[in-house]
Amino acid sequence: MKNDKVLSLIGLAERSRNVVSGEFSTDKAIKEYKAKLVIAGSDASDNTKKAFRNSCNYYKIPYYEYSTKEELGHGMGKELRAVLAITDEGFAKSIMKLLND
Repeated sequence: MKNDKVLSLIGLAERSRNVVSGEFSTDKAIKEYKAKLVIAGSDASDNTKKAFRNSCNYYKIPYYEYSTKEELGHGMGKELRAVLAITDEGFAKSIMKLLND
């Protein structure tokens, strides 16, 4: 049930244009301080997860590993997505609250 709520919020954020996805776009959002939360699929490659974990630590952005690449992409209405960034503070706080429960 919690799984559905997180993916639903990601979908809502996507429809309101508050999500960037894909490695290049997410990395750019982190470096421009636009990302408020970064989520990587738990089945993403170890190199991808390490790179984004380190980048988020450096820029002090919350980082979570959640669900699978397929489910993250499906939640956004797209194909596979290994990593995504939420760019809206409100959506980020709501999703983090669910992830921390």
